[in-house]
Amino acid sequence: MSHATLSLATAHPAPATPAAPAEQRALEERLTLVHAAMTKRLDEAAVAYEVNTAHIPTEPVDLSDIVTVPPPPTLQPPYEPYPTPVAALLQRAHHRLFIGGWCSGALVDQDGARCILGAIRAEAHGDKSLEASAASVLLDAIRRNFGDVDSVPSFNDAYGSAGVPLRMVDQAASLADARGL
Repeated sequence: MSHATLSLATAHPAPATPAAPAEQRALEERLTLVHAAMTKRLDEAAVAYEVNTAHIPTEPVDLSDIVTVPPPPTLQPPYEPYPTPVAALLQRAHHRLFIGGWCSGALVDQDGARCILGAIRAEAHGDKSLEASAASVLLDAIRRNFGDVDSVPSFNDAYGSAGVPLRMVDQAASLADARGL
């Protein structure tokens, strides 16, 4: 650019349109600008949060583990018993645990609550073969969900509340029914 062109460009600058002060803008225009600015800031904050927490390992929360209050007895629907003996036994054991209480560390505690195996034994009424079959199906159901578990009592005693153990007995009853046991 030559010196003459430069001085001409600086001597006659392009006319600038002055911006209206913020207080003179219409309310809607100001709200639109604020909304756009806040949306941009929130999007940036969401990305920063994702980046800052990406290294934290998380596992999904199963709400059935959190909600542990049983419905009142009048609201509990009567259950249809399974037609197969092992499934029916596991279903009765689940019902006994649900109504009578669950415990860990003992077959039966001082309040009459039972562990999983204690409920199965009580509902088997001395039939050791039926009891063993039910415990076997239950252990299969537990291992499907939790991997290598040593035994039903060790699984039962690993929990401090009844949610997961009761859910596993219910799933085992369904599994036994599907297998025709």
